[in-house]
Order: sequence, then C-alpha cells, then structure tokens
Amino acid sequence: MTSSAAPSATSPLPRTSGLPARRSRTAVIALCWGLVLLDGIDTFIYGSVLPKMLGGKSLGLTAATAGTIGSYSTFGMLIGTILSGMASNWIGRRNTVFVSVALFTLATLGTGWSQTSGQFGFFRLVCGFGLGALLPIAISYGMEFASRGRRALATGVIMTAHQTGGALAPLIALWLVEDFGWRSAFIASAVPALVLLPVALKLLPESPANLLTRGRRAEAETLAADFGTALPETKESGTDKLDALKNLFRGGRWNTTLCFWLTSFAGLLLVYGVGQWLPKIMVDLGYDTGDSLLFSTFLNVGGICGMLIAGRAADRVGPRTVVIAWFLLTAVFVYLMGVKMPVGALYAVVFLAGLLLFSAQAMVYATVGAHHSDEDRPTALGWVSGMGRFGAVFGPWVGGELLAAGNAGAGFTVFACAAVFGALMMALAALVIRARPAASAT
Repeated sequence: MTSSAAPSATSPLPRTSGLPARRSRTAVIALCWGLVLLDGIDTFIYGSVLPKMLGGKSLGLTAATAGTIGSYSTFGMLIGTILSGMASNWIGRRNTVFVSVALFTLATLGTGWSQTSGQFGFFRLVCGFGLGALLPIAISYGMEFASRGRRALATGVIMTAHQTGGALAPLIALWLVEDFGWRSAFIASAVPALVLLPVALKLLPESPANLLTRGRRAEAETLAADFGTALPETKESGTDKLDALKNLFRGGRWNTTLCFWLTSFAGLLLVYGVGQWLPKIMVDLGYDTGDSLLFSTFLNVGGICGMLIAGRAADRVGPRTVVIAWFLLTAVFVYLMGVKMPVGALYAVVFLAGLLLFSAQAMVYATVGAHHSDEDRPTALGWVSGMGRFGAVFGPWVGGELLAAGNAGAGFTVFACAAVFGALMMALAALVIRARPAASAT
C-alpha cells in the first residue's frame, strides 16, 4: 500500500472467527488514557503554579521570561511529536511510549529541583520533548484498537485524559503550593508515573500494524488473534523507512496536508495560549486568585465533556464538520471570556469555551487519523501535531508579551481570531478533499 489518503482496509483473520478475544482492546485504550493523564498533569502544572512563582519572584522569573520558558516546553513538544511517529515505525510503538513517559517524568522531577531559571527552562524543554512524543502514539493505539465506527470517539476518550490532567493540575497547586512551595507541585506531578509506567510496560501490547511493517508477521497475527481484531493490510519489511512521511505529499496531497497543519497551528495556539495564561490573565483583569485557578479547572472540565460529545458527533457526521463548527463556536466563547460579567456567568462561559476549544483540536487528530492508513497514521499524527506546536510556541509567547505590556484583555481577542483561522483552514481542506474524492476520503 502506497496511498495514505484513505483508511486502510482490513482482513479478518480466520483464526479469530467466532472466538472471544483473550485480551481486551478496552484495556489498551485505558492504559493509554492513564499515560496521557500523566502527560496532561505535567503539561499544565507549570501554568498552575506560575502565578505563585511570579508573585514570589522565584528563580527571578518575570512575565516575559515565564512566557519564554513556556515556549521552550512547547518547542520540545514540537520536536518530540515530529520524531515520535517515525521512531515508532523503527523501534516499535510500545518502546516509544516507554521512552517518552520516562523522559517527561524525570524532567518534571528536575524542574522541581531546579535552582536557576536556566536549569528550570532546560528541564521544561526536555519535559516537552517527552510530552509531545507520547500523544500521537497514544492516539494511534486508540484508533487501531477501537471498533470501526468509534475511532473518533476513541480519540476523544484518550484526549479526555489530557484535559483531566489539566483539571487536576490547578487542584494540585491549590493543595500543595501554599504550604509546601511550588517545587512540591512538580514533584507530586511526577510521582504517579513511577507506579503506572511499569504496569504499562508489562501490559501494553505492540501494534499489529507496526509489527507487520517490521517484518514480524507471525507475532502480528498472534496479537490480532489475542485481541479479537483484524490484521491490517499494510506493507511489510523492506520498505523505505521514510515512506510514511513521503505519503503525506504524494499524489498532490501536499495541499491537504498543509491545511491540516495550519488548522493544528491554530488549535494548539489556543490550547496552550489559553491553558497557560488563563489564571494570570484573570488575576490581571481583577478576579480573585482562587477564582482564577478554578477558571482553569472549569476550562478543562469543559474540555473533558467536549471530547466525548465531539467524538460521538464526529463518528456520526464526520470529524471535519465537527472541527469547523467547534472552532467557530470557540471564537465566540473565548472572546466572551474577556468581557466583564458576573463571576457565575463567567464560569459558564469558561466551561463552554473549554468544551469547544480542546475537543476541536482533538477532532483535528481524528480527521488526520481517519485520513491515513494504519502504517502511516503515527507519522501523520506526529507531523500534524508537530507543525501545530509552532502555534503552541507562539501562544504562550504572545500571551506573555501582552501581559508584560499591560494588555491582558487583548489576549482573548487574539485567541478568538486564531479559532476563526482554524475553522477556515479545515473548511479549505474539506473543499480540497471533496474536489479529489478518489484520492482522499475520511
């Protein structure tokens, strides 16, 4: 198979016919969910402790340097996501998961022990590399082991873990920082991985599609039989190691790929710009510090609900349609977050913004995952997430610059414009795909 524009067909294995699976595909998705939860906590814990760090002038941080350090982390994610898909095709998805989780766990511990802003920035950079590497592989696992017709939902379910981590991070900060200092929050965020990672290493299977591409057909057949799933029709060993990357551009598909990348740029600008700076912006707009942290929790709880709603909707009407509608609505509610209103009403607006904002980006991944074959999916997801990380670098940076200039409220207008841009790029991708139905299908 050389085409990467449509989902791969599958061939049921006769040996699995009528036989119950001995191992649960749901357990695979659950393990990925747990690991992505750790990813979410370690991603958002920085933004959660940032007001305290800036208020106490810890490590000499200012709003501008804090924004720069946030960009270090997201730049690390950019490199990690781009490399993870290709690395997983070479060393296996399971090994890639282990390395990425171990990396961001050790780096998070390092941030808690940092004595200078330089050390802190270095560990956030390394942490970002591991954080970025995990997500494309976890989504690929979910889409490969999910039942057909529920792949967008599986993507949404796995992404709820990221938002659960985002909702837990401010609570960890509220629980620990006041009494034990900001360092305790980073250390507490890393500890659960020391328990979960050995469990995942023991129970998480390799991808059958990955085994096939590495010439291990017998193992792939056994694994597919164990999980009661179909064996993907995919290339076996001897193919070009960069074939999956080349497939993103073959047959005139460069234009669709570019539209996906630009949509992801807008989505991750929103996710990381709003996610990192929401507590600080709300403080600068005059809200209580406790309310500002809880706004972040409401944003992420909304994101959890949105993942499930968007996943079900995308499996019914198609992920592209959901992405376009979700981004347009995101623009409305993100803009409203900067409008002065009663605190109770603002909680509702923040919740709805979170419901739309995070799941819009998750459905970008669902769109790209459905657009590519099993063998190409990790690379396609890695690159769409990686290119989107330029937005994730820009979002925290522009937020820091606006805050430093005393223009906190303008941040929500900038983020709303990014949401409109994301909707336009996905609409353009949809037009290109419809004009070339034989080459592209979701």
